[in-house]
Amino acid sequence: MFRIKRLYSFILEAFLPLLLATFGVSLFILLMQFLWKYVEDLVGKGVEMSVLAEMFFYASLYLLPTSLPLAVLLASLMTFGNLGEHFELLSMKASGVSLLRIMRSVMVFLIFLAGASFLFQNNIVPETQAKMWAMLASIKNQKPELNIPEGSFFKDITGYNVYVKHKDKTGGMMRDITIYNFSNGFENTSVTVADSGKLKTSKDKLSLILTLYNGETFENYGNERRRSPDEKIPYRRETFSKKEALLKFDSNLNMIDESIFQSREISRNMNQLLSFLDSTKTLADSINASTKVYFKERVYSNTLREEQNSNSLSSSSRETRDTVKITDWDGHFKSQNPTRQKEMIERAKGKIESFRNDYNLDYFQQTDRLVKIRQHKTEIHKRLVLSIACILFFFIGAPLGAIVRKGGIGMPAVLSVFLFISYYTIDIFGLKMARQEIWPVWQGMWLSTFILAFLGIFLTYKAVNDSVMMNPDAWKDFFRRFFGKREVRIYQRKEVIIMSPDYEKDLKYIRELNEKCTLYLKNHKKWLRYSFFWKNGFKDPDLQSITNLEEAIIDDLRNSTENLILGKLMDYPIIKRGYPDFLDKPVIRKICGILFPVGIIIYLISIYKRKYIKQDIRTIIKVNNDLMNELCSN
Repeated sequence: MFRIKRLYSFILEAFLPLLLATFGVSLFILLMQFLWKYVEDLVGKGVEMSVLAEMFFYASLYLLPTSLPLAVLLASLMTFGNLGEHFELLSMKASGVSLLRIMRSVMVFLIFLAGASFLFQNNIVPETQAKMWAMLASIKNQKPELNIPEGSFFKDITGYNVYVKHKDKTGGMMRDITIYNFSNGFENTSVTVADSGKLKTSKDKLSLILTLYNGETFENYGNERRRSPDEKIPYRRETFSKKEALLKFDSNLNMIDESIFQSREISRNMNQLLSFLDSTKTLADSINASTKVYFKERVYSNTLREEQNSNSLSSSSRETRDTVKITDWDGHFKSQNPTRQKEMIERAKGKIESFRNDYNLDYFQQTDRLVKIRQHKTEIHKRLVLSIACILFFFIGAPLGAIVRKGGIGMPAVLSVFLFISYYTIDIFGLKMARQEIWPVWQGMWLSTFILAFLGIFLTYKAVNDSVMMNPDAWKDFFRRFFGKREVRIYQRKEVIIMSPDYEKDLKYIRELNEKCTLYLKNHKKWLRYSFFWKNGFKDPDLQSITNLEEAIIDDLRNSTENLILGKLMDYPIIKRGYPDFLDKPVIRKICGILFPVGIIIYLISIYKRKYIKQDIRTIIKVNNDLMNELCSN
C-alpha cells in the first residue's frame, strides 16, 4: 500500500492552506483590476446584479490561470520563509535532508497542477471567454440608465432634447421642463414647456412615460409645401394642465450572439487552433502561387503586347506579331497624333489603377491572414507559458524563502508582487514583439519563461549552497568594495619576534617596487579597447608582480619593532583586480564579449575599477618613499 512519507506530508500540509488563501487573494486582486479597467462601461447602464454576477463569474474563470502562478509564488515564499524563520528548515538540513528533497513533494504536486491548469485553459477558458466578451460587449452597447441632470440638456433619448432646471431629490419631481421634439425632422420640431413633471419606465422597458403639468406645446402647422423666405409659417399652440407622452426608449439588455466570438482564437481549443493554422497556411500558399502567376501574366507579359487593329491585321499576322520591342518610347509617343497620345495615357493610367487595386486587395487579404496566424500562434504559446509558470515560480519562491527566512505576509508579499509585476511586464513586452512580427512568435512568448528559468536556477543554486546573498552585511561589504572604499591593514607589534627584518634587502625591494609602479603607470595611460579587453584584458602580470612584491615587503617588515615602520605598513593599499573570478574561464569571457549588453556593462565596471587601481599604485609609491626615508635614518 502506497503511503506518503511524513516529511512530504508535513511540507504539503504547510503549503496547501497557504496556496488556497493566496489563490483567493490573487484572484480577487486581478478581478478588481479587471473591474477598474471596464468600470466606465459597466456603471450607469441599469444592468441587473444577476447579469453582473454572471459576467464576474466568467471573468473569474478567465483570470484563474493568470492568478495561479502568483499564488504559487506567494505561497511557496511564505511556506519556506516560515520554515526558515522557525529553524525547521535548518533542523531538516542538519538531519541530512537536502533542500531539493524537501521541495520534492510540492514539486510533484505542482507538476499535476500545471497539467490541470493547461487542461482548464484548453477546455473551459475558451467557452467562458466567448460568454464573457459577449456579455461585456452587450453591456457596452446597452443604453445608459435614464438619469436626467439638472441645468443641462439630456440627449440620450433618440429624437428628443430635455432640459430640467431643478429636481426634487425626495419625490423625483422635475421643475421647469423644456422638451425639444425633433423626431419628425428638424423642420417640424415641436417645443414643450411645463412647470413640473415626472418620468418613469414602462413595464416592458421599451418606452418612457412622461407626465407633464401646467405647460404649453408649440409646433409648426401645415408645413408640407415649400414656402418663400418672406412668407410666414403658421404654428399650433396647445395649453394643458396635465399631459402624458410616450417616448420610445429601449432599456432592456440585448445580448450579443456568442457565435461572433467563436471564430476568434480565444474561443478555440488546441486542436482547433492547430487545425486553423494548417488550413490557413495551406490556403495562403495556394493563393500566393496563383497570385504570382496572375500578376506575372498581367503586369509583365501583357504590358509587352502590341495592340493591333483587328481590321488591319489578319489572325495569322497577329500571332506572328504578338510582341514588339520599342527602344525609343519617347519618339514613339511623340510620333502619334494628340488624340492617340491621350488614348495611350488614359489606357496606361487605367491599367495602373487596376493593377494597384488588385495588388492592394491581395495585400490586405494576405496581411489579415498573417495577423490571424500570429494571433493563433500566440494563443497556443500563451497557454503553455502560463502552465509552466506555476512550476518556475515555485523554483523562485521556495529558494528565495529559504534564503530570506522571513514568513508572514510582509516581506514575502512585497517580493512576490515585485517579481510578478516584472514577469507580467516582460510577458506583455514579448507578446507585443510577437504580434507586431518584430520577433518570432516563440521568442516573444517564451521570453519571460527564459528569464524565470535562469532566475530560478540561480536562486535554487544559492539556496542549496546556503548563500548569504540576503545578508545585509554581505551587501554592505559588496557596495563598499565596489565604490572604492577599500579594506585597511591593521598591524600590531609582535611580542615575540623569531626573525628580525633584513632592512638592506627590504630597501632593495622597495626601490624595485617603485620602479615597477612607475613603469606600470606609464604603460597603462590609455584605456583598453573593447575587443582587446575581452581577449587579453584579464591577463595583467605586471599588477600581479607588484602585488606579490608588496606583500613580500610587508611580511618581512612586520617583524620590526619600530612603531613608525608598522604604521607605514598599514598605509599600503590592498589591491584587488577589477573583474569577477568567474571571468577567468576563456569560454565565459568569449560569451560575455559576444553578448554586447552584458559585455559592455562588465567592461565599463572594469574601467571604473582600474581608476582605483592606478590610485593605489600612486599610494604605494608614496608609502615606499616614506619607508625608504625611515629605513635610511635608522
